[in-house]
Amino acid sequence: MENELQSTDPEIIVGLDIGTTKIACFVGQKNEHGKIEILGYGKSNSVGVSRGVVSNIERTVSSIKQAVKAAEEDSGVGIKIVNVGIAGQHIKSLQHRGMITRENIDDEISRKDINALIDDMSRLVMQPGAQILHVLPQEYTVDSEPGIKDPVGMAGVRLEANFHIITGDIAAAKNIYRCITKAGLEIDQLVLEPLASSSSVLTEEEKEAGIALVDIGGGTTDIAIFQDGIIRHTAVIPFGGKVISSDISQGCNIMEKQAEKLKCKFGSALANEMKDNEIVCIPGLSGRKPKEISLHNLANIIEARMEEIIEHVDYEIKASGFRDQLIGGIVVTGGGSQLRHITQLFQYHTGLDCRVGYPNEHLHEPPQDTNIPSFSTGVGLVIRGYEEAATNPHETKRSEVKGNRSGFMDEFMKTIKEWFEKEEDTQ
Repeated sequence: MENELQSTDPEIIVGLDIGTTKIACFVGQKNEHGKIEILGYGKSNSVGVSRGVVSNIERTVSSIKQAVKAAEEDSGVGIKIVNVGIAGQHIKSLQHRGMITRENIDDEISRKDINALIDDMSRLVMQPGAQILHVLPQEYTVDSEPGIKDPVGMAGVRLEANFHIITGDIAAAKNIYRCITKAGLEIDQLVLEPLASSSSVLTEEEKEAGIALVDIGGGTTDIAIFQDGIIRHTAVIPFGGKVISSDISQGCNIMEKQAEKLKCKFGSALANEMKDNEIVCIPGLSGRKPKEISLHNLANIIEARMEEIIEHVDYEIKASGFRDQLIGGIVVTGGGSQLRHITQLFQYHTGLDCRVGYPNEHLHEPPQDTNIPSFSTGVGLVIRGYEEAATNPHETKRSEVKGNRSGFMDEFMKTIKEWFEKEEDTQ
């Protein structure tokens, strides 16, 4: 395809969601009106990822190649550079405060000053094996004037800020980098998955009012809490849809793939919504008789595990200190949000309003087959790519954007690349 677009073009962004149950690749482009359009997507079964972390390199590489090839065929775009999500129980967060004193006090505060403050925060000493993934400014203080959301253009000598810092296991990031490189791709950004999902399913009004995003994936449940337009808390719970399928498999004495199909087609998060006499037959093995499954019992199994997940979510919301300020309540997304009656169960146990989040908030006429909650992270990775590019509006090439943005993530990726190349040389 001689005239095909390339993902190295600045107007093309590719998001790659490496999940526990699926790997999904989305290709996006901004149209003439500045709206993001999904040009195409591809997905494959994920067979090398466990609870959000790569557990088998070769299988994950094979799945990535399948998803990328399908996305290339669907979109007509040659994919080389991707934005990749990272998740898993190893993700931690902390609050910190930083300050710099500006040397040139006659000039107004610029984006360069803010990047310098962010880079200074990236030098915090972490526990062995941990690495800073995101440094997210909350409120700024300029010369003892607090509560400033964007200080660019202001005059001042002392620039301070509260930061929400997200860390992850460097080994997990190295394994992701290894998979991407072996698949013949390059990483532009490594993005925490709940941040990506928030970009695709939450409105700016909800973030301002106060909202808790709960992304129920296959291996983990990710939480991101926003208030006053600022991210306040993030957490990862090591349970997701796969453990529900495992419970069904054990409780009904059937194979896990049958349990997964049962959950998706007939599952409900509320047992009292199902009638006792509703039965579904599962084919038996090797000529054995079909097995009859009560949908009421099926819902009981699902409800028990979902209640456990919701208890963890409620604990994290309370731990954030913003529970009473979440006017928008809860938005639940991800594959697990497609269970029937899921919002009612959340509302009953948390007392907060709840809705299901679809990845269409910031897209121009999203394709119907991509507008489902399980694609929230993949679509969000595309949107995050454009949000990053918007912080460098004067850059025209992808390489220039990478070289001029806040540098700590580029340094991190450079370190991992050097480690990978060194290891390849020794083999």
